Amino acid sequence: MSVTDEEIALSIQQGNSEALADLVERHYSRLIGYLYLMLGGDRRQAEDLAQEAFLRTLNAIERYTYPRPFKPWLYAIAINLAHNHHDRAETRSVVDQDETQDGMPADGEDEDVEARVAQLGDIDRMLALLGKLPGQQREAIVLRYVDGLSLAEIADVVGVPVGTVKSRLSLGLSRIRTVMQQVDQP
Repeated sequence: MSVTDEEIALSIQQGNSEALADLVERHYSRLIGYLYLMLGGDRRQAEDLAQEAFLRTLNAIERYTYPRPFKPWLYAIAINLAHNHHDRAETRSVVDQDETQDGMPADGEDEDVEARVAQLGDIDRMLALLGKLPGQQREAIVLRYVDGLSLAEIADVVGVPVGTVKSRLSLGLSRIRTVMQQVDQP
C-alpha cells in the first residue's frame, strides 16, 4: 500500500522534514510544467517558483489540515507565487481582460475544444493559445486539462466557487475555440 501525499504531509508536520523529498519527487515536474505554462514559457522562472513553492510548503506545513487533499494546497501556494510574480512592476504585462463575454458555448462544443487542447503536441502553439487568455481563465484551463485537477480541487486552489471555475473554463475554451478557428481559416 502506497503512502498518500496527505500522509506524507502529516509526517512532515510531526517532524519528519526528510519526507518533503517524497512530495518533491511526486510533484516537482508537474508543478514546473504548470508554472511554465502560467508564466508564458519562462522555464527558469518556473523552476525558481517551483522551488520557492516547496520551501513555502515546508515553512507553512503546520497550517496544512490533514486529510485535506495536499495537491490543491500545494498548487494554491504556487499560484500565489505566480500571481506575486505577475504583480511586480518589472513583470507586468497588459492582457485583454474581456472576462464578461456573453458568448457561452453551445452544448457539446466544449468537448471538441477540450480534446484539441489536450492533444496539442506543439508547446509553442499551446503557449500562444494560453497567452490569449486572461490569467484566471488560463489558470483554470491549465489546472483542469494539463494537471488534471477536478472542478472542486480547482475551486479550492483558487479560492472561488465551483460555478466560477466552470465559467472561467467555459469562457477560456470559447476564446481558444475562436482563436483556433481564426488560425484554421485560410
